[in-house]
This record gives sequence, C-alpha cells and structure tokens, in this order.
Amino acid sequence: MCTCIDFKTKDNYFGRTLDLEYRFNEKVVITPRNYEFKLKNGNIINTKYSIIGMATVINNYPLYAEATNEKGLSIAGLYFPKNAYFFNENNSKLNLAPYELIPYFLGLYSSIEEIKLIIQNLNITNIPFAKNLPITDLHWMMSDGKQCIVVEQMKDGLKIYDNPIGVLTNNPPFYYHLMNINNYSNLSPYYEKSKFSNRINLLQYCQGMGAIGLPGDNSSASRFIRAAFNKLNSRSKEDEESSVTQFFHILDSVTMVQGSTITEENKSDITTYSCCMNTSKGIYYYKTYTNSQITAIKMTEKEKSKNELSIYNLIEKQQINYMN
Repeated sequence: MCTCIDFKTKDNYFGRTLDLEYRFNEKVVITPRNYEFKLKNGNIINTKYSIIGMATVINNYPLYAEATNEKGLSIAGLYFPKNAYFFNENNSKLNLAPYELIPYFLGLYSSIEEIKLIIQNLNITNIPFAKNLPITDLHWMMSDGKQCIVVEQMKDGLKIYDNPIGVLTNNPPFYYHLMNINNYSNLSPYYEKSKFSNRINLLQYCQGMGAIGLPGDNSSASRFIRAAFNKLNSRSKEDEESSVTQFFHILDSVTMVQGSTITEENKSDITTYSCCMNTSKGIYYYKTYTNSQITAIKMTEKEKSKNELSIYNLIEKQQINYMN
C-alpha cells in the first residue's frame, strides 16, 4: 500500500508514502557515478548518473524502493499484488528483474523520452534477488518533471501508460484509476451553489462542502482520488521550504494511522515513511512514522564521484522542540 505523486513549483518534486506492516532495514542511499551493477541477464552496467533514494543494501547492492538521479529522472515501485506478472527470460527482449528497473534506468538514462525508446522491449523477469528474498509484485511510476508514465506488466503483457495526473497508488490496474477519477468530476475546492434542485434553496453551512464525496478511506482507489484532488488543487509558493512543506501536506492526506488498517494477519498497515525528492537539485527529504521532523540529505558532488555507496541511517526518534 503506497501513494506516489510528482509535483512542480519552480523545481520538480517526486515522492511517496511507503505503507507496510513491517520494516525492511531501509536507509537513504546515494549510488555514485560509474558504480557497477551485475544484472541477472548476465550483463554488467556502470552507472552514468548518480542516484539517491531509499533502499535496503545487501552485499553492496542497493535495492531501491524509490529514487531520483542527478538529471532529475525519478522512479518509484509500488505494491501491485496479484496483478503483477513476471515472465521467464526472453532472448529477444531487454530482460530485467523487478529490483533492477530503478538502478538500470536511473543509472543510464536522463529522461522519459530516452526511456520510451527502449522500454517497449522490456521483459520484467521472475528472477529473485536471492533465494531467501521472494519477488515483490510491483508496478512503477516514472517522471522527469516533463513527462510521467506508469509501467505495469500483467499476464497479457507489458502496459505503458501516460500519466497526466502524476499520481499512482496500488490495485486495481492504472487504467481503472484513469476511468474512476471521472466519477468525481463534480468535486470542487470552491464554495458552490446548490445543484440539487431549483425548487429548494439549500445552503452551504461550512467551508469545504464542494468536496463532499471525496473518499476518506485507505483503499488504493480512494487514496488515488484524494491525492489527485489535493495535488491538482494545491497552491504553493515556489521557494524550497514552501514547496517541500506543501508536498508533505499532500502526502499527509493519504497517510495511514496505526490501527486504522488491519491486515489479514492482524498487523497494522502504517505509513512507515514519507519522502519528497527535489529532483532538480538532488535532495532527498523524509520523515518516518515515529519522527515527524523532516530530514534532508543532499547528493553532493563528492558523493556523486565516490567509488562506494553513501549510506545514511534514518532518524527514527521523534524530534520535539520544547520552548520552555
């Protein structure tokens, strides 16, 4: 369960909530230029561009959940259970395991336009990172600040959608969300006169009634509508602090409170972290469920040029500013 958005003021921003009932030892990781990735298809790539994002690192391999590169191209993988379908290798295709999409595309490409030239030939394979790490069902949102696409692979093949809304959640498939949003075309952030009937005078007795019907539950379809409504109607100043603050406010509207969503295993699905990346400047901002203070990590020139990963542990303890 996750929600991903892209957002533009003066700079471009990309980020997501990560909603899970467990943690995966995630850390903020910077992969430098010319870093070697050994692919399951037998090839080796050396990154052309540096990458920053949230990842689990195993044997010096960053398994990214979401990331952006120094050119502003960003990708996030979101849970897509029972719809995602990964195939055996196909020698006539570009074979990539699910966890390889982020380092491959962000390491080698700078824009959606470049990716579109090759992604039609993509085959996402059913090869796990390791025997003790099963494959996670995912679909992906990719953005460069100019174009945004969604990539889904199901039993009937690879689907690539233009995403004019700049939002992605989870099931159902993306085509459903594009159609479902039409059911909410009557919603408005403005003070609206009654359309119920011209035979009765109905008054708005408080602010916000133009958006009655905006779903408030935690389902994927509802979070998609809520995130889209708040993002597309957002008004923000263009400076960095205002933009980042507004981005997190949008994500806050779809975060999961502990105890509000219980899994079949009787575990609580929560927003373990939320993140916002300034893709124009290579800055990764995050906050966690237990620490609502925003923490920032910059992708510096020194880190871009290192010969090893730069790894930052998350600050999980709540930071409270006591005034007296």
